[in-house]
Amino acid sequence: MHQKVLIALVAVVTMGLLLAVGVWAYDDAQKDQIAPGVKVGGVDVGGRDADSARRIIEQKVVAPLKQPVVVSYDGEDYTLSPRRLHEHADVDGMVQEAIDSSRQGSIFDRVSRYATGGKVNTDLEPRVGYDKSAVKDFVHELAGKIDQDPVDASVVPSGGRLQQEAGQPGQAVDASQMTAAINHAARSPGRDQTIPAVVTTTKPEVNKKDLAQAYPRYIYIDRSSFTLRFYHHLKLEKSYSIAVGQQGLETPAGLYHALDKQVDPSWHVPNSAWAGSLAGQVIPPGPSDPLKARWIGIFDGAGIHGTDELSSLGSAASHGCVRMAIPDVIDLYDRVQVGDPIYIQ
Repeated sequence: MHQKVLIALVAVVTMGLLLAVGVWAYDDAQKDQIAPGVKVGGVDVGGRDADSARRIIEQKVVAPLKQPVVVSYDGEDYTLSPRRLHEHADVDGMVQEAIDSSRQGSIFDRVSRYATGGKVNTDLEPRVGYDKSAVKDFVHELAGKIDQDPVDASVVPSGGRLQQEAGQPGQAVDASQMTAAINHAARSPGRDQTIPAVVTTTKPEVNKKDLAQAYPRYIYIDRSSFTLRFYHHLKLEKSYSIAVGQQGLETPAGLYHALDKQVDPSWHVPNSAWAGSLAGQVIPPGPSDPLKARWIGIFDGAGIHGTDELSSLGSAASHGCVRMAIPDVIDLYDRVQVGDPIYIQ
């Protein structure tokens, strides 16, 4: 009886050893096989041996990397070439990683999976190298071609009035999202579709509702009507009769700003033929000084000043300056600050 038990025990142990050896041998035979369900960059390499997987990866992962990355926006395509990316792929590394993923778990887990037809559901990141600085430069170039600065709301003098024009939104490439999308495409085999550009709307800094606050004071000189209008927060506050430059010495049109302010200014006579013997002299305040009471500088020696030649108001009579009645220039002087816009039409 004892001998029979011993024989049975030996038989069981022998069978166990034979089974273990068989399991090990079967598992060892699968060491170069990739488990079903394993993908590389979305390409199915499951159920294949190493050589077969290598060919599939070459065809479906590496070969497409030779195609350009294309970004589209508003009907235009922008191309990043493979040559510029300097791409390369570690095919052997991808195959080995697929095999390593297939052999995760214990030997019994693997054999059980072999027996039941189970899958290893994993999608491995392709081992692809490329020049990331090329992506950064390409996104910068995209921005240069697509970006549009917003246009601030503005004041447009026209027809003797200040017209308010609304601002316009701009657009800008979202550099962070575009870089991420292009980096993903650069290391992925699926390049048969273009990448839509990610563009955001940019708002102007000054909106129409902000204009009145942005322009607390504004001088509008209308040469044709010999009128100076002063606007406070873009609302007409006061109008004055003026004289402007005579023919040949016209008060130049354009947008200027108040350069300086003086009380009882001296006259620095320009070196011009019309000045005669006074050219280059400085005439102090007094009867001989035509600049009366106040001075608001505009440009190149010309400005707004008071005059006692009231008959010249309403005409083109000066040598380029803007003349005003003395009470009027004193009144305007107190309203204006250096830097205020002065538009001459």
